[in-house]
Amino acid sequence: MSGNQSRKEEPASFEERIARLEEIVESLERGEAPLEESLKLFEEGIELARSCQGQLEEARERVEVLLKAAEDGQVRTEPFDEKEES
Repeated sequence: MSGNQSRKEEPASFEERIARLEEIVESLERGEAPLEESLKLFEEGIELARSCQGQLEEARERVEVLLKAAEDGQVRTEPFDEKEES
């Protein structure tokens, strides 16, 4: 395995975070890293997963502001309710 140090700098974009998380999962699944390095990778993975979850929550909140044209032609917002059945 190359390097004994996990990445400390968090990737900037959601896609980069997911890619890094996939790398960590693959590395941990291979089981080749020493215990201490595996723990560091696991911690980094947890941080990335939480960060991605936060970004997804922010995106969901943005989607909740769905624009609809009201009957009078004015634009209004409505919350997105994923439990609502159409």
